[in-house]
This record gives sequence, structure tokens and C-alpha cells, in this order.
Amino acid sequence: MRVGFYPGTFDPVTRGHGDIIRRALRLVDKLVIGVAINRDKGPLFTLEERVDLLRADIGAICGEDAERVDVEPFEDLLMHRAQAVGASVIIRGLRAVADFEYEYQMVGMNRALNDEIETVFLMAEAQHQAIASRLVKEIARLGGDVSRFVTPGVADALVRKYAG
Repeated sequence: MRVGFYPGTFDPVTRGHGDIIRRALRLVDKLVIGVAINRDKGPLFTLEERVDLLRADIGAICGEDAERVDVEPFEDLLMHRAQAVGASVIIRGLRAVADFEYEYQMVGMNRALNDEIETVFLMAEAQHQAIASRLVKEIARLGGDVSRFVTPGVADALVRKYAG
């Protein structure tokens, strides 16, 4: 069984993430989505909230393939978690050249830690390339409509978070 590991902060999960998840499922038998704590980014949503939002959206994102997806939090080293879940491939989404430069460095470090796990880059579909969680949060914070960028559940969570 080919297992893929798709790590990220998912703060919040966007339609762009959903696109990468659906397409990754074409490449692997099972996909583990690792929701990273990443304290350096100062997430809006708690780790538990991000995991819950993703789990709630998996059915809408993947349809009948949802049974092949697990969502779990992680705080340890990416390569350690990928190995622990039995992944042979790490899935990374790219939107722009700037993403590639950062990811290229990460691949080199990850291969030095474990050269048995490959990294696969999936380019975001054109309609999703501008979607960034950071921008979605900014639009929501300023009272804008984010429904084109996130699912209804995530849009509601953003409204509640900024209203509180």
C-alpha cells in the first residue's frame, strides 16, 4: 500500500488545500494529512480546531475517497512523522516560484534525514493559485466574503472567530 503524507498548518484549510488533497489521492492508496502545530506562524485556530475543520471537510473534499484519508495532529519532525505513518511519499502543494525555493531547501534537508521517502510537488490548479490561508484570514478579519476560497464550515468558523 502506498501511503502519502501531506503536512501543513491548514490555518484554515482552503479550497486550494482541497484541490491538492483530491489530486494526491490519485497517487497514493492512503493519504495522511498532518496538521502541524507550528508555533512560529501564530495560528488563528487552535490545533484541535484545525484538525476538526479538516475532518469535517474531508467528505466534501474527497467524496467516496474520504475513507482513504486520515487527519492527525503532529508536532515532531516531519520526516519522523512521515516514517511513523508508513509514508513513502510526502505531498507538497506549490502555488508560485517563491514556494518552490523554500520547498527545494526542505527536500534537501528531508532527503538527508531519510532518503527512502520521496517528495512530490503538485502545482495548484490555476483557480487556486492565489489562495493563501494568510490572505483568507485577512479578508475574513476585514469582513469580506471568503466563500469562494473555503468551504461553508470554514467560512462560518472564520466569522465566529473574528466576531469573538
